[in-house]
Amino acid sequence: MFRRKLQPFSSSLTCALRRSHVQHPNHYRTLIAAPRSNSGPLMSRRPDRALPAIPSSSLRWAKTLPLFLAILTVSTLAIFNYQKASSSIVNSTLYALRTSPRARELLGDEIYFRDKIPWIWGEMNQLHGRIDIGFGVKGTRSKGWMRFRSVRRTRLGYFETQEWSLELEDGQVVHLLEEDRSDPFKNTTLQAEAKI
Repeated sequence: MFRRKLQPFSSSLTCALRRSHVQHPNHYRTLIAAPRSNSGPLMSRRPDRALPAIPSSSLRWAKTLPLFLAILTVSTLAIFNYQKASSSIVNSTLYALRTSPRARELLGDEIYFRDKIPWIWGEMNQLHGRIDIGFGVKGTRSKGWMRFRSVRRTRLGYFETQEWSLELEDGQVVHLLEEDRSDPFKNTTLQAEAKI
């Protein structure tokens, strides 16, 4: 009985829709394809046009990922190298090199890093008592490569300098740690940091 009451209403609604379709045929347009890259400027926008295709980002990531990893690696190494170059160990060795008569005789005055951006090679592990570093130095006379190696045998002991040498440009290696003189690195900031 309820369907019989709705039947006249549904028939009148169908007739109204057909009449509006005849009067306004543009209401039922098909979808228009999205503009392409070479189709020229888009002069008008229709709400029923197809959406443009989303480019795949996987290929873009595959191209930029190696570059990102390379930049990350170089930045990490530069940060650790800056930490080594500004440490008290490197400052102490440079100070001892400036005050060494033998080093001043070979390198001259104004002893400092050889390069504008010094690179400290080797291990600097004060926690486990191992220091073995080397870096380029220069003076007013010549240039060279300084190597410093020191170890701490016990946990609460002092660092013992095993090697402090200077290699010149001609290949000559000069040992700056003289037997008749005491260790120049004793009672310095190097030993003070070892106790902490």
